[in-house]
Amino acid sequence: MVKYNAENLNDVFSVLSDPTRRSIIEQLSKGERSVQELAEPFDMSLPAISKHLKVLENAGLVTQRKEGRYRYYSIKPDSMDGACEWMDALKQLWSRFEDMFGCSKNKKQ
Repeated sequence: MVKYNAENLNDVFSVLSDPTRRSIIEQLSKGERSVQELAEPFDMSLPAISKHLKVLENAGLVTQRKEGRYRYYSIKPDSMDGACEWMDALKQLWSRFEDMFGCSKNKKQ
């Protein structure tokens, strides 16, 4: 049985629906980054990037640490486990539908 927090699952998908936040997650997948580093690829202010980071942090996807006047962000380990479990269960369900109805994404029409 898949166990996940439905509220957290909603938060994760809602947060990741924004392309800027997905891009930030992609950057953080390569390691810890400062706010300034995360802001470089975007045509927006540091306060705007900070708002995106706060949304990611509130959803539990990233953590921050402060060193002097700089803030560094990294992906929170295991933060997307619930979403991954839910998608795996959905994939298994879809596979059963494919088997039941003889349809496949690889099948040519």
